[in-house]
Amino acid sequence: MGRTATIKIIRKSIHTFLKNYSYFTNVSLLALPFSASILLSSFLSPDSISLQNKIHSRLRSLFDAIGFPVSQHFFAIFNLKLSQTITSSILLLPFTFSFLLITKSFIIQSLNTKNKKPPSFIGIFNSILQTQLWNSFLIISANATSFWMLFIAYNCLENLNISSSTAIILFFIMGGIVYSVVIANSMIICNMALVLSGMESEGGFISILKACAMIKRRTSTALSLAIYTNVALAGIEALFQYRVASTYANSRTSTPSIYMVLEGLLIAYLYSIIITLDTINGCIFYETCKFATSKFDFDQEEDHRTYKKKEYVKYIAPNGDKHSCVE
Repeated sequence: MGRTATIKIIRKSIHTFLKNYSYFTNVSLLALPFSASILLSSFLSPDSISLQNKIHSRLRSLFDAIGFPVSQHFFAIFNLKLSQTITSSILLLPFTFSFLLITKSFIIQSLNTKNKKPPSFIGIFNSILQTQLWNSFLIISANATSFWMLFIAYNCLENLNISSSTAIILFFIMGGIVYSVVIANSMIICNMALVLSGMESEGGFISILKACAMIKRRTSTALSLAIYTNVALAGIEALFQYRVASTYANSRTSTPSIYMVLEGLLIAYLYSIIITLDTINGCIFYETCKFATSKFDFDQEEDHRTYKKKEYVKYIAPNGDKHSCVE
């Protein structure tokens, strides 16, 4: 599975969305609060700014105690972005565990057609809620492990007396690449685990293990799907910053106009549409992986049966007598 499989999944997802356009557009409205909260995360309230400053100062103190060069411009930018990401994740937790999971539950329920009677919404929601809790632990563990490896590597660099600014910058660039790869794979596994738990109505840590096994040989396809989705979401966020955020900043008024609010809601709705398409992508990718796994098991079983038959077929011995090959 590669680029061709990715394009096929995206085309099938768009076809599924358009085929049930009325249902999916209505379901996307449920994700509107979550989408709006993400787009509005740049407009932080005084309380959230205080939280971000506290997280930033704690991270700076932690990295300073570890020995990282916190005074360098490159690392200062990294520390700021990390504190903003942590603050945004904390503020979005209520919307993630409510509106986002409800939206995904409705989408998964509509696409779960393996049984004549679709599973109940409550059962699907409880399953993906349990999985989302474990996903949170997985993301935290992935971040902690990445920083621990970065800390060990930096100490090894210091013990080798390599302390030039160029070497340190290259080290953190390579560390950032490794960190991005680890987090990207963790997010792919988490998204697949959510879809799998909803489709099979079985949540918890076992869904994460099944997701790891399912995408083991299809990582490139999963990464490609994630890249297309993230590029679309990043484009909508940039559109919101250009059309709403910058306009509000240049208006020099404390209250946004009604047109600005309506345009912001429209952009947030587009964000919800992409979330819906991403969930449909996940469901179709799950069905593709499931079909490929079942086909592989069927082929293995057929090969095993053929081998067993060959063990018992009659053959002509060199002396011309017929024997039965029974071992």
